[in-house]
Amino acid sequence: MIPALRRQYNQAFTNEAYRAMLDWMGGQYGHLPKFNVAETPVFFPRDFRDKVFAACEDVLSVITAPGYAERAAAAIPEVENVPGQDERPLFMQLDFGVCRAEDGSLIPQLVEAQGFPSLYHFQVLLDRSWRRFFPIPEGFSARFDGSTQEEYLDLLKRTILGDFAPEQVVILEVDPRNQTTRIDLVVAAAELGVAELCISDLELQDGKLYYDNKGARTQVQRIYNRVIFDDLKARPDLVRRFNMVEEAEVEWAGHPNWFFLISKYSLPFMDSPYVPETYFVSELDHYPKNLDQYVLKPLYSFAGMGVNLHPTVADLRALDRPEHFILQKKVTYAPVVETLDEPARVELRMMYLWPKEAPKPILVNNLVRLSKGEMIGVRYNAGKTWVGGTLGYFEE
Repeated sequence: MIPALRRQYNQAFTNEAYRAMLDWMGGQYGHLPKFNVAETPVFFPRDFRDKVFAACEDVLSVITAPGYAERAAAAIPEVENVPGQDERPLFMQLDFGVCRAEDGSLIPQLVEAQGFPSLYHFQVLLDRSWRRFFPIPEGFSARFDGSTQEEYLDLLKRTILGDFAPEQVVILEVDPRNQTTRIDLVVAAAELGVAELCISDLELQDGKLYYDNKGARTQVQRIYNRVIFDDLKARPDLVRRFNMVEEAEVEWAGHPNWFFLISKYSLPFMDSPYVPETYFVSELDHYPKNLDQYVLKPLYSFAGMGVNLHPTVADLRALDRPEHFILQKKVTYAPVVETLDEPARVELRMMYLWPKEAPKPILVNNLVRLSKGEMIGVRYNAGKTWVGGTLGYFEE
């Protein structure tokens, strides 16, 4: 995206250095990422940084407005409504496609908003890895609050642990050892000093939650939640003594309801040049004539599952639950990152924390995914190089 820096990086790149970086990365916590780490970071110029900041402010003005949670409450499926919802989200992710405006300039276009934690801990390891093995220019940073690595990790620890000792806090997932993004769980467990648990490891007794902490039955006071209900429903084999929807004496670091409240459900409420037109299918009295310019998305899917890139009127009429789907104007990702063969498209995730002492959400980090396929994701990029997860460095 900055031609001189891109040429400099590509000319200096070697597969040997890339493999050495991955080996070093895997050795830091004894675990290699299960997903593909792209061969390059992305360098964002200052003018694009300013646009994405403006786009984020437009989105946040909607999802942090007073009364938003009440207006969006219908997004929470009744059988997945978890007690104890807090007043505001602890984590927010805003995903933008990097696109071209009519004048040829690069602009961000919102793809999705999420009230769910992303790879907060892995991204700092990735930053260390890039800087150790490849030249990152002066005046570029992956973090937006001016924090050092130590300050960033300390903020994460204070935000996630709250007022509790590490042994009273757990990371909760569905079969964490087999999660594609387990590297983030491994780094988080090590940096926070907490246990990494499957939901089947928790016991609910008399309204309190317990786990086996190295042989000691220990009460769980706070949960760093990474459970998605779709994953949970797909694992009926897991014997559970807690299903998340019971009343329990526990705090949530990332309450599960915010996964639904800040999601695709929030997109139709937004009016911004950085947000594509989006409609609830159930609220359309007629379908757009230019339906080929829209994508059909289920509200409650994750990682691109169930997305229909080429919806037809027949597809819309065949929906059993049209209230669970949105039509969104297609976002055309621009192939802007030159690689050693074809250029790659960019999706940028802006990562926020909102600790209880902060008056507004804090933009702390970012995540980038590179793709050469029709969509972002592994199954659309099979056999390709210079694709996958990476990091953005922004001109300060």
